[in-house]
Amino acid sequence: MLMIGVAAPELAEHEKAWLRTPGVAGVLLFSRNYRSREQLQALCDSIRDIGGDELLIAVDQEGGPVQRFRDGFTRLPPLAAIGAVYDRDRAEAVRLAEEHAWVMASELRASGVDFSFAPVVDLARGNAAIGRRAFHADPAVTAELGQAYVRGMHLGGMAAVLKHFPGHGSVATDTHKAVAVDRRSLEDIRRDDLRPFAECIDARVEAVMMAHVTYPAVDSLPAGYSKVWVERILRGELGFAGAVISDDISMAAAGAAGDVGARVRAHRDAGCDLVLACFPEVVDEALAAVADGATGMPVQLAALRGALGAGWDGLIDNPQRDRFVARITALNAEPGTA
Repeated sequence: MLMIGVAAPELAEHEKAWLRTPGVAGVLLFSRNYRSREQLQALCDSIRDIGGDELLIAVDQEGGPVQRFRDGFTRLPPLAAIGAVYDRDRAEAVRLAEEHAWVMASELRASGVDFSFAPVVDLARGNAAIGRRAFHADPAVTAELGQAYVRGMHLGGMAAVLKHFPGHGSVATDTHKAVAVDRRSLEDIRRDDLRPFAECIDARVEAVMMAHVTYPAVDSLPAGYSKVWVERILRGELGFAGAVISDDISMAAAGAAGDVGARVRAHRDAGCDLVLACFPEVVDEALAAVADGATGMPVQLAALRGALGAGWDGLIDNPQRDRFVARITALNAEPGTA
């Protein structure tokens, strides 16, 4: 199944046709799709009116540098700001992780969005793309804050998506721009990068997003194309039974599989339940690649719908929300949070 990108704040006619295609499971929204909360709600309503109530709507609303909806939403600090608090006050950082997640999740759910691709549980070890999106360099700290974040998302009525498995933070290359190779042993990766994933899976996360990174000591294929990583390690060794999601097929590091159609098929063959085609210009080719295998929404994807939000008005009137927002936005004043 595909999750596709659309071009603008309203749907074009050809995009409406995409949403009626059996291989489409949902839409991933970006800043280009957002003008206001009211417009966002109308867009979400139109997506479901055309494609059906089971269609998923998602966004990257992590905070810090990756927050697609800003005006009208709480300005969320990067996860690294919470990790910095952990170094001086563990209990306070855990509370902040839960509150950050609850505010993010409840605001999106009140606006018609099913889930955010969050939390990032990569380690903060110098990757160009991850940066301050990660909680901490320490696997134990990242695992504890990741579990707290998952709890907060669940309390906000949202499914959680860990990323980027098996760990994108310990290799310098940005996979948006180039091929990334992490030459460490499986033992090293298990000891460090896999720990946050394993402990957050125990917190009953609904989905895991794969990295476009290659780990040649384990497999010659990037993780999202690898049955070793998806089937043997993620599902077999870690016991994960939820949805496995690819990263965007338009990223430079995804090119290892060939053209757009080959990338879609390689993810599907490796065991991915959902493949991201984030840019409208690749959607037609991606749809052609799934036409022979579209069978309806897998149960793993249905779980991403989450609980029904209370609506924005009910959220605004919630005094708990005011306290949480004040506490987490205070972190935006700390150095290096932009």
